[in-house]
Amino acid sequence: MSGPGEVLAAGSGAHTVGEGDHVVLKREEVFKAVQVHRGRKIIFEKQWFYLDNVIGQQYGTTFEVSNGGVLQPLKAKIEEVAKETNEAGVDNRNIIDDGKSQKLSRDDIEALKGQGLKGQDIVQHLIENSTTFRDKTGFAQEKYIKKKKKKYEAFITILKPTTRIMAMMYHSREPGKICYLRYDTLAQMLTLGNIHAGSKVIVAETCAGLVLGAVMERLGGFGSVVHLYPGSLPIRAAMENFGFPKSFYNQLYDFPINKLNSLLSGSFSTEKETLQKQTEVVIEEGNGSPLSTHQGDGVPCGEAMMDSIRSGETEAMDVACEEAENKGKSADRKSNVDERKSKQEDRLKKLQAAAAVLQERNADGLIIASRLYPSPLLLCLLEFVAPSRPFVIYCQYKEPLLMCYSNLRERGGVVNLRLSETWLRGYQVLPNRTHPKLTMSGGGGYVLTGTTVAMERAKFVVNNPEPQRSEEPAAKRQKVEESNS
Repeated sequence: MSGPGEVLAAGSGAHTVGEGDHVVLKREEVFKAVQVHRGRKIIFEKQWFYLDNVIGQQYGTTFEVSNGGVLQPLKAKIEEVAKETNEAGVDNRNIIDDGKSQKLSRDDIEALKGQGLKGQDIVQHLIENSTTFRDKTGFAQEKYIKKKKKKYEAFITILKPTTRIMAMMYHSREPGKICYLRYDTLAQMLTLGNIHAGSKVIVAETCAGLVLGAVMERLGGFGSVVHLYPGSLPIRAAMENFGFPKSFYNQLYDFPINKLNSLLSGSFSTEKETLQKQTEVVIEEGNGSPLSTHQGDGVPCGEAMMDSIRSGETEAMDVACEEAENKGKSADRKSNVDERKSKQEDRLKKLQAAAAVLQERNADGLIIASRLYPSPLLLCLLEFVAPSRPFVIYCQYKEPLLMCYSNLRERGGVVNLRLSETWLRGYQVLPNRTHPKLTMSGGGGYVLTGTTVAMERAKFVVNNPEPQRSEEPAAKRQKVEESNS
């Protein structure tokens, strides 16, 4: 499932971790994507630590969290504890879970941690001070050790972000953000979409950028991607966690879905004048005027005159301070407006470039994985796909895809339509305990695939059937002999 871009995904260092790189932390079967910075505190599975010692290490290295949140690399494999104990009970019928089987209290365990003992040693102390451990069956003993190791042993593995790892992470932690897209379904979408280096792909997705990142990894920096997004700005946190180099973003184009109809009708144009008016309004609002003071017409005398002089001096000082503050604020506002204006101009240029790429109408593939209703979006985007190219639509439910199927049959211009459901079953593989996992996924969604064909050629053949008939030789008339009556 991983492509050639997987080697380049972590930056210039192909196998070592550098500062600023995006990595994935793994503990047991739990993943978390972070960016490496010195002195940055990371909280993962109720453990806090720093990633300073990770810099310069190879991907796949396992670390142990020591005192002070320092990560220490493991040079040798951890030996299994309590393997020398062969004593085990026949069953667990006589074991009573009353909470009194463990002699060590919470304070004792904290004292062991304060002495600097590692997680393996703490687990060994818990086993030795358990009054019911030897009475448990062998399976129950292994389960007890596994549970205590998960609680007291903090082993963190540093992995390079890949499509498989990112899909597993999001599906296990926040499946709603990726429309419940499973990693095996994503693999089938990339295969059925014929995603490869050098191709031009249109991606319309609301999966936090996971599908977009998977396509960019497959392209490996060669080719172009047009990302269609709903709303005002694209949301693609998952794609940013891949940590692609800057060269990958040179061929990434963004285009809003709400402007597709204007692009198809030919009325699409960037609204420069509106943006200029908005910036002018912001500049006018930013120019504040100093507060004006007005004194009465009466002529003061004596102490009143001295008070008025003093109040005039303080007012003059206040006015001067306010003028200085207003000048500073206006300068800051002007710089912010200029920066905002430059960003808007860059956004307009990118929007024009994306529109130009779409108007070529020669995309090599189309992938849709969105919360939006897929049928109108699909019919609109097929206009930008070249003939004899695949398209893939994912949806959590099959009813919207059935509607797409019927609409495509009525529209024409596509062949090889196929609606399928992905199926996956995970297994626990252990001696005498191999069986399907009880927490496996119930469904992986539905995928509709097909291939585009040239509409003009199909219409020409249907409307002009005479050329086909003229190529066939004319049938000879059979000579019928008249019988003499």
